[in-house]
Amino acid sequence: MNERPKFKFTPSTLSMHIKSEEIIRIEIEYHSGEIPPPYCHQFKIKLVFGKNFVNTQFDIKYLEREELSEEEIRNEGFTPDDDYSFVGELPKLWEPLLKKLYSNSKWSHQKMLDDEGGIKVLAKDKHGKIVRGVALNPEEWLYFSQELIQGIYEISKKEAPLQIRYKVIEPQKTRLYELTFRFATRKFLFSINGRETILEWEEAKALLSNIYLPDYDYGIASSSEPTKIGKYIDCGDGFWHEFGEGVINLDEGFNAKQKIQEEFERLSQLLP
Repeated sequence: MNERPKFKFTPSTLSMHIKSEEIIRIEIEYHSGEIPPPYCHQFKIKLVFGKNFVNTQFDIKYLEREELSEEEIRNEGFTPDDDYSFVGELPKLWEPLLKKLYSNSKWSHQKMLDDEGGIKVLAKDKHGKIVRGVALNPEEWLYFSQELIQGIYEISKKEAPLQIRYKVIEPQKTRLYELTFRFATRKFLFSINGRETILEWEEAKALLSNIYLPDYDYGIASSSEPTKIGKYIDCGDGFWHEFGEGVINLDEGFNAKQKIQEEFERLSQLLP
């Protein structure tokens, strides 16, 4: 399971002193901090707000892998060539979302990242003013950046849209929930046994944030679609996990397994 970075900042904060509506460029720079390879990485996303698109440059580099064998890297779910670069356009809809996140954020007085890693943001306004700061809500920026990166991977055809399946098999009835997430346009297709609808992104946020909280036991997962009574999930990689044994809550104070199932049931109420 991926080790998550721990962020430590001084309690003092400052404002970035740029009006969000006047921003014409944002750069997001991230470093995962002192976590071991193959997880250790850094990325930078440059976003320039054009008339019809968000002009985007993205670079991600995985660090300190020299001492690892290819087998060790692959065993952790990576490949030897995970570094990636992209130059292109994202839809205009990303601009107000970025500006909203920027305006709602607080910032540390430090300008550079330390060994703990974190998120550093640069903003430039239409008057040429440039400010830099280290975000005091790095988890929020990281989550948003990961959505951005998935959108980039879709547009560049590096990855297909994320597809998640949830199957409930009962003695008298079977329900197959299927979700196709299109990060680039922030829409998702939701269906149950073939009945489908297109929903807004906000409807999926709670489900997405919970799906990756538990640990999944790939030692007992199956690549074959399940047929026995139970509840199962495929998180997008083709492996089915049974909720009774194959999905493990990591936080004793939060039942992510239950929340995931509740979210699927809630979404089912949105079908026309």
